[in-house]
Amino acid sequence: MKRSKIFGMLALLLMFSVGLAGCVKTKAASKTKIVFWNEMTGPAEVQLDKFAKQFNASQSKYEVVPEYEGSYNGVVQKIIQTHGSGASPALFQSFDISTTQLGNLKLATPVQKFIDRDNYDMSKIMPVAKKFYSKNGQQLSMPFNTSQPVLYYNASLLKRLGIKNPPKDPSYSDITRVATQIIQKSHGKIKGLSVEEYAWLLEEFMANQKEEFANHDNGRSSTPTAVKIDTPAARTAMQWVRDNIKKGNFMNYGSGSNAAANEMAAFLSGKLGIFLQSSADIGQITAGTKDKLGVTFYPHADGHKANGVAIGGASLWISNDKPKNVQNGAWEFTKFLMKPENQAKWQEQTGYMALNKESQKTDTLKNLYKKVPAAKVPSEQLARTVPNDANSGILLEGLVQERVLTQTAMQQIYGGSNISDSLKTAEDGMNTFIKNNNKANGY
Repeated sequence: MKRSKIFGMLALLLMFSVGLAGCVKTKAASKTKIVFWNEMTGPAEVQLDKFAKQFNASQSKYEVVPEYEGSYNGVVQKIIQTHGSGASPALFQSFDISTTQLGNLKLATPVQKFIDRDNYDMSKIMPVAKKFYSKNGQQLSMPFNTSQPVLYYNASLLKRLGIKNPPKDPSYSDITRVATQIIQKSHGKIKGLSVEEYAWLLEEFMANQKEEFANHDNGRSSTPTAVKIDTPAARTAMQWVRDNIKKGNFMNYGSGSNAAANEMAAFLSGKLGIFLQSSADIGQITAGTKDKLGVTFYPHADGHKANGVAIGGASLWISNDKPKNVQNGAWEFTKFLMKPENQAKWQEQTGYMALNKESQKTDTLKNLYKKVPAAKVPSEQLARTVPNDANSGILLEGLVQERVLTQTAMQQIYGGSNISDSLKTAEDGMNTFIKNNNKANGY
């Protein structure tokens, strides 16, 4: 072959390669960018990034770009401030107690629109999680990183001390029995019980006794005008804590992030036998101790059947200030995250509960439960909860304010103040806030 022909063929190959590279580049550049604001750190952030990469590789229309934006409270303010500008995200994660505020501000397209359009089967999503983020039969957002409060106990410690484990669905008396025996059999070296000064836990005591926190069906039928905090369920729960304080079973770690960290450290070091906290902590606990972990449903008052507790965590919202194709991409990624295997992987890697019922059939969760049997209990609690207005969350603006007031009441009660007086002070303070907020917003 003549040299000129060889050079000609090489030139053609080079042109073809350049053209092919240009096509690939053009194809990648043509993907619609879906900016996803989230507040996940640690293993959850890592897993979200993996999901985004998997989704991006699975199709040619959209490119999801996850962006960590800070704390839950901070992101809500960023969403409000950037809405309508080029800086706002297509998809964003926002925590449970921001639901009413975001719904009232109308910053997002209700996911119900996409559910109806695609005939998406929401029956496969856990009912109590689904209801939390809905109003008047409309799904506002998609529940995502979801937890419930549970009771943790050190099963190995109880075995060493010769104490019978609490039942899976314990009453207050069941837990008092175990906590008392821990103190007695350890000769006071190990504290029996801790209940953090955390308003969410008090709200859950009320939900589990089927008490609604706010009027108008916990805000589901119309905007609440008042709350009740000084209630029979709240007083019973706080009396239970007070009784354990008097018995010497109780260890008070205070409130806030340091309190939760110190409580966890005490449990992992074998200085605390029982505590109440989020189911999302299960991964941290199992990684931090060689002892066998025990988990039960959230305890209920004696003489009352458990009504079930509300979820915590956050949901996914689709911004309504974005073009139709961008919103469609945000919805496609949302559906991708809710697939059974992806939800199972999410639970395995983060401790948050899988919300797709079909996830329980996956090898991922079967293997997890085989390795850590206690990890199944939170999912069982979620699955058995029949949603009603008491256990499906509180649709009320100003829940951040309420939690400050309720936390203060818990601090006072743990310190010896009158239970009813402390709760009533929090109630009055919150009702004043609600009255002023409703008036300012024309509700």
